[in-house]
Amino acid sequence: MARRLTYTFDNGPWPGTTERLLDFLAEREIKATFFVVGERLQDPESRRLTVRAWQEGHWIGNHTLTHTTPLGRDGDRARVEREIGETEKLLGDMAHPRKFFRPNGSGSLGSHILSPDARDFLVENKYTMVTWNSVPKDWIDPHRDWLDRAKQDLETLDWPLLVLHDKFIGDMVDTLAQFHDHLLDQGVEVTQDFDPTYLPIDQGVTRPDLADLVSA
Repeated sequence: MARRLTYTFDNGPWPGTTERLLDFLAEREIKATFFVVGERLQDPESRRLTVRAWQEGHWIGNHTLTHTTPLGRDGDRARVEREIGETEKLLGDMAHPRKFFRPNGSGSLGSHILSPDARDFLVENKYTMVTWNSVPKDWIDPHRDWLDRAKQDLETLDWPLLVLHDKFIGDMVDTLAQFHDHLLDQGVEVTQDFDPTYLPIDQGVTRPDLADLVSA
C-alpha cells in the first residue's frame, strides 16, 4: 500500500493566522480537516474563517466547546452535552455528515480523554471519534522544531494522522511548505481520509480498544 499522510488542524480558528494557512492549502490544493473549538465560533471573524474552510472543501470537526479539562477527568453528562452537543449545534451545516469529534487530550492518548458519559453520548448520537498518531508539538518553543519531529514520524509510520494547530502553523507556512515538499519528494500521498485504526468510534460503532480511552 502506498504511504499516506492526513493533515488535521486543531484549536482554531484564529483570525490573523488561519487565513494564511487556508491560503497555503488552497495554493497547494491540499484538503484537510479542521477540528474547531466551539467557543471560537461565537466570534464573527472566526466563524467566517470556518465557513471559508468548509466552502473550500475542508472537513470540519468538533473539538469541544472550551478545550479545557479533558472529558475523562471531568465528564458528567451535563458537561458532555455542553462540550460536544453545543459545539455541534454551533457548527450546524458545516459539521461533516459523519459527525467527526476529536477529544482534548493535550497531545496524548489514554483514559483521560473520555468519561463513560462521553462515550455513551458519542455512541448514542452516532459520532465518529478521530484520534491521532503524530503530534509534533508545534506549540512548543522553538516552534519550528515541529518539522524535524514530523519528519521522524514519517519515517516510522505508514500513515501519519498529523495534528497541527492553526494558531502556530499560520505563522509558519514556510515551514509547512518545506514539510509538504518533503512529503512529495518521498512519494507520500496526501489524503483527506483517516486511517480506520484511529477511529475508535465510527458513526456510533465502537471498537474494543476504545476501552483504553475511557476513564473508570
